Amino acid sequence: MSDIDWGGLLKGVASELGKQAPTILSQVLANSGGLQGVVNKLQQAGLDKQVASWLSNGQNIPVTKEQLRAAINDKELQHIARSLGVPVDQALDVLAKYLPEAVDQASPNGQIQKK
Repeated sequence: MSDIDWGGLLKGVASELGKQAPTILSQVLANSGGLQGVVNKLQQAGLDKQVASWLSNGQNIPVTKEQLRAAINDKELQHIARSLGVPVDQALDVLAKYLPEAVDQASPNGQIQKK
């Protein structure tokens, strides 16, 4: 029986998923205006400080799933959850975890790059 380092394997997978976050989230969020559309909604909901930190070169200020729920309408959240194949609460967890980094990676010059 071989000894598999499951912890190391999972960390590697998570790292790869993190690198792919901008692409994956852009595809999932396409019907919500892509990353730019979600960023606009967050700014309109008063999360300018968080969004500005993601677009800048400094530390990313986190966003909570409650803040995301308040900023994104239920219909869009349900669509995002269906696209990810998870319940809405899990979709919010994914967005809260990966959205700041995805926006950061997609905006090397302070603006989200269109692909």
